[in-house]
Amino acid sequence: MPRYLPEPAFRHDYTPKTGVLLINLGTPDAPTAQALRPYLKQFLSDPRVIEIPRLPWWLILNGIILNTRPKQSARKYASIWTKEGSPLLTHTRSQAKLLKGQLGEMGLRDLVVDYAMRYGNPSIESVIGKMREQGVERLLLLPLYPQYAASSSGTALDEAFRALTRLRNMPDVRTVRHFHDDPGYIAALAARIRQHWQYGQQPDKLVMSFHGVPRFTRDKGDPYHCECQKTGRLLAEALQLRADQYVISFQSRFGRTEWLKPYTSEVLAELGKAKTAKVDVVCPGFVGDCLETLEEIAMEGKETFLSSGGGEFRYISCLNEDPQWITSLATIVRNNLAGWTEIKTEDSRKRATLAHDMGASS
Repeated sequence: MPRYLPEPAFRHDYTPKTGVLLINLGTPDAPTAQALRPYLKQFLSDPRVIEIPRLPWWLILNGIILNTRPKQSARKYASIWTKEGSPLLTHTRSQAKLLKGQLGEMGLRDLVVDYAMRYGNPSIESVIGKMREQGVERLLLLPLYPQYAASSSGTALDEAFRALTRLRNMPDVRTVRHFHDDPGYIAALAARIRQHWQYGQQPDKLVMSFHGVPRFTRDKGDPYHCECQKTGRLLAEALQLRADQYVISFQSRFGRTEWLKPYTSEVLAELGKAKTAKVDVVCPGFVGDCLETLEEIAMEGKETFLSSGGGEFRYISCLNEDPQWITSLATIVRNNLAGWTEIKTEDSRKRATLAHDMGASS
């Protein structure tokens, strides 16, 4: 394999473009064990995700996990798969399309906006290559994780930088490492929850469930736990909730090591045992519904709560294609493109046309 990817053919008449690349976790190509095996191998081979010595983990991964887990995971993916495919892929693709439209309405009309997946397809390298072919010479990388973790935003940026090292002619690069306390993001979350409450009473308890990470990552300096706590606090303030009306918890444990607590599964079981009448669960660490929200929370979490004696369980969907969220995302992008792009209003286009016409006539 050549060290560098082929460069697009040079043209003297082209205008350099600015690109925005949304990066999400990823998804298998199909809800089958055959498709899950390479996806899980790529995911679980990432040293940012599994921080244990490589040799013993390689033996565990290839000798045990990849021979048992693909079939189990395939059943879970099949329970949420749609005719359009993976929900995460569908929502991410739609967000990129809507983002481009919203940026255009803000006056940023010449941007190349695309999306890629850290694991699976479309790969980050393939999309960066496609963007270079479209003339992108300034690139904003935006992992779609509100709270920064080395195992999410960190590895997404790692992979993007690895792809960039394969380019002979590298673009200028900027990154968005997090937006956990962005006012627009918090406002969009609060509006989504209020909208949900319009169709039923406010619950006895709102559970804010974030993706979990091993406890030792916090001890080593990962800011994820603090950023989740801040998101939860700001969201509770926006909703005017008292401390006893909500709880912040963490889901998706894997392995035997201690993870961030409290665990969502245990919180839901305790609320059920306490005969809590109404519980709502929202997942502020995800901007698009996926396996962890639709299956782990909306299905497994519901079963845990109800089987423990709880009353009514409601899952509040992620922001997905919510217009307020898309506007907030566009604002984040616009702010991070400052100095790279010109906001083209109707007046500015008229002035540019007039200047061009005057220059042609002189």
